[in-house]
Amino acid sequence: MADTAHLPEAFTAETEPAALEDLRARLRATRWPDAPEDAGWSLGTDVAYLRELVAYWADGFDWPAQEAWLSRLPRFRVRLGGLGIHFVHARAAAPAGPVLPLVLSHGWPDSFWRYAKVIPLLTDPGAHGADPADAFDVVVPDIPGFGYSDRPGRPLDSIAVAGLWAELMRVLGYERFGAAGGDLGSHVSRYLGLDHPGRVVAVHRMDGGLPVFTGDPADLTPEERAWFQTVAEWGAAEGAYGAVHRTKPQTAAFGLTDSPAGLAAWIVEKLRAWSDCGGDVERRFTKDEILTNVTLYWLTGTIGSSMRMYHANAAIPAAQHARRVEVPSGFSLFRGDIVRPPRAWLERTTNAVHVTEPPRGGHFAPFEEPELYAEELRAFFRPYRTAATGT
Repeated sequence: MADTAHLPEAFTAETEPAALEDLRARLRATRWPDAPEDAGWSLGTDVAYLRELVAYWADGFDWPAQEAWLSRLPRFRVRLGGLGIHFVHARAAAPAGPVLPLVLSHGWPDSFWRYAKVIPLLTDPGAHGADPADAFDVVVPDIPGFGYSDRPGRPLDSIAVAGLWAELMRVLGYERFGAAGGDLGSHVSRYLGLDHPGRVVAVHRMDGGLPVFTGDPADLTPEERAWFQTVAEWGAAEGAYGAVHRTKPQTAAFGLTDSPAGLAAWIVEKLRAWSDCGGDVERRFTKDEILTNVTLYWLTGTIGSSMRMYHANAAIPAAQHARRVEVPSGFSLFRGDIVRPPRAWLERTTNAVHVTEPPRGGHFAPFEEPELYAEELRAFFRPYRTAATGT
């Protein structure tokens, strides 16, 4: 799969002014839908809020400043499996002991943006009031079809992405490493543990994924059966986006690729619904932060390719879902996240050695609560540092 002859090259993104002018013109020309009186967010994205956000996007948002903020991270591109892969590679700043390499996998609807705040806390814990011995070398790739990575001609599933990440870590000189992620990145991290157990010292995840169980339901605990019912109810009320992504992503891609307001509506509704914001999305994300995420999707044209990964994952055989992760696994189930699994399910499906329930944060905890998320990773991976370095 890998093109091992290729070496990483430094990467800097710089948007052409014409692309920003086109974006602003489209925003100003938005054709707005009506909405029932007092609908608010009950039927999807609130029209009044999106009008406010789009007005700021068109006339107040400073993308070059945000682009520069993202460029403070050491970013690279490398060719693997015939695809250009964009990634952050930030080395431990002042290590005081064994340094654990850590690959962080993002989800949807985001990119390497998910970890932009937490990377400095992980590479230089001493500068942020934590133990310098907990420093990581951090690698944050964009999944193919997301961010600045190439869009694959055929959608890749989480198994294939895990294979790419294993090769990426080898190219970077890391034979053994830790893996962590949430959302789609939780799936990728799971398959890193399943398919590369000799290289992955431990796996940390923010969720247990949506459950797939082909056994006898009588074998499930009462807590697991109740969770399955909760997941089904959540899917009926909140899962329409996923059904679109799994079945007809290309149809939605036309409108979302053509209309920046439509793209913002598709993404912002999830930032609000899945974060620990109490119904006010700007309790967790400033307008600049929201629009940085959305603008990344707009400028790279990746909303369609990102959604197609759901279609690829839907074709993963049930036998893959039934495999148990035997490498040590940890879970941080943040209070505001969706469909949080019971411990019985985590122990059924993984070698769960560490499960916590942080009191704040949601689906995007690395961005919502970077300090808390960093501490979760430090605590979980602390016993596995010497396993990765051989010391």
